[in-house]
Amino acid sequence: MELISIPSLLKKIKKTELIEFEEFILGLETLTPVRGYLQVTHHGNYLEVTGKSETIITLTCDRCLKQYNYKLVINPKELIWLNEVTTQKELFQIEIENSMEDLVETLPPDGSFNPKKWIYEQICLEVPPRKLCDNNCQGIKLSGMNTSSSVLDRRWAALETIKRQLNQN
Repeated sequence: MELISIPSLLKKIKKTELIEFEEFILGLETLTPVRGYLQVTHHGNYLEVTGKSETIITLTCDRCLKQYNYKLVINPKELIWLNEVTTQKELFQIEIENSMEDLVETLPPDGSFNPKKWIYEQICLEVPPRKLCDNNCQGIKLSGMNTSSSVLDRRWAALETIKRQLNQN
């Protein structure tokens, strides 16, 4: 995926660029190439970016620590405002007060849009924060051991000795 020149979008039919892709993205560990489409439309003072992507990633279960494959399908949509970049002096002020308008993605109107970076960011945002291989996952099973009375690791033996001494008093 190549960079899209924002001024060149104005010359396209319906001011829109449609990209279909199927490729691995550097820095994104996936089992399959990321495939899908991306549509970038110029609306004068903002870009409307929509798309659909899918890939398969390997996750580690938070409960049992087993690895499992997860199909990640996303349908992101974002508005990116076209604003001139602030001056160097404004960038290095010690105190900067931000309004709600500042808390959105912006690009310079004469700059470019990086579709690969945008897809990468959208996929990273959609990786589930709670990773479970199965909703009924019981976690790590300790078979044949009574965890309440036996020491699982010899390094905990000293603590077990102190615990028994406290129980005797």
